[in-house]
Amino acid sequence: MPDIAERFPANPILRPGDIPASMPGMKVECLLNPGVFRFQGKIWLLLRVAERPEQKPGKISFPVMNGNGKPHILEFDTSDPLLDLSDPRVITYAGQYYLTTLSHLRLVASDDGVRFHEPKGYSPLFGQTELETFGIEDCRVSQIGKDYYLTYSVASPHGVGVGLRSTADWHTIRNHGMIFTTQNKDCAIFEEKIGGMYYALNRPSSPEFGGHYMWISESPDLVHWGNHRCLAHSRKGMWDEARVGAGAAPIRTEQGWLEIYHGATSNPNRYCLGALLLDLEEPWKVLARSEEPIMEPLADYEKVGFFGNVVFTNGHVVEGDMLTIYYGASDSVICGARFSIEEILKTLAGKRRPS
Repeated sequence: MPDIAERFPANPILRPGDIPASMPGMKVECLLNPGVFRFQGKIWLLLRVAERPEQKPGKISFPVMNGNGKPHILEFDTSDPLLDLSDPRVITYAGQYYLTTLSHLRLVASDDGVRFHEPKGYSPLFGQTELETFGIEDCRVSQIGKDYYLTYSVASPHGVGVGLRSTADWHTIRNHGMIFTTQNKDCAIFEEKIGGMYYALNRPSSPEFGGHYMWISESPDLVHWGNHRCLAHSRKGMWDEARVGAGAAPIRTEQGWLEIYHGATSNPNRYCLGALLLDLEEPWKVLARSEEPIMEPLADYEKVGFFGNVVFTNGHVVEGDMLTIYYGASDSVICGARFSIEEILKTLAGKRRPS
């Protein structure tokens, strides 16, 4: 099946140089995986902005939050035998893991959904606690009533979990703390209750026994989650054989909840997008699943970058049959693409099978 994404002709629509660093001496290295929402008649992106200091020859340096909301810089000699730099995203030093960049979240807005700017009066969102010392990443935004709920990855020496913040006006933002403990990420909250309960997709990891699978959990209050069910496994020999994870909040259709998700291989690393169709009343039941990706890294800006061969989305807007996703390409730049929801559903027709 061919890639069915209609990419924006203007892609990439945002590059690292378009966003100023959060503080002197820092450089924006990458823009990644924005949450997306509508507010005050505009389309907004909540960007993941990854920064680090300008690098010196023979050195590797990176920032870490100190738990009080202030960053400090760690620096190592690249020749140090205790240092492992094999992954551009992760540093290992003497058995301790660090991230090569520190991520925070920034708001940008657009009237046309293509040209974005950073409006005045809206503060960046930074890590605030001990559990966020390596930064906050990959935010999904779900609107429930008048309130917006932000689920995002929190990273620290303790591991990666899911944090929750909420706001009605994007000025006063409440931090609810960690709602899914380590190792968990890729959390997307459904934008309405089902049978009186809230539901969220999430991705706990158990690589030694199990894998990187997609789960669904329920909650009476958006903070306390339980009745966890495994929703979708990775599939050996397929485009999503190494890991799977949710995109943004599922979309209600007449046929079921449509979830755009990412899947990846590991050798080589390659991230694509596919779709799940979930039962409207019992969303832990998978009705259909993409056999082939609906979008894969084909454009040059999707194949080459900080971490190449990646298309990764956790944000979209829906207008009738049109689904507009905003996605990170090669862990470097922000892009947009459009799909017909009906066309996506047609790719799932006849593929109703267990996950």
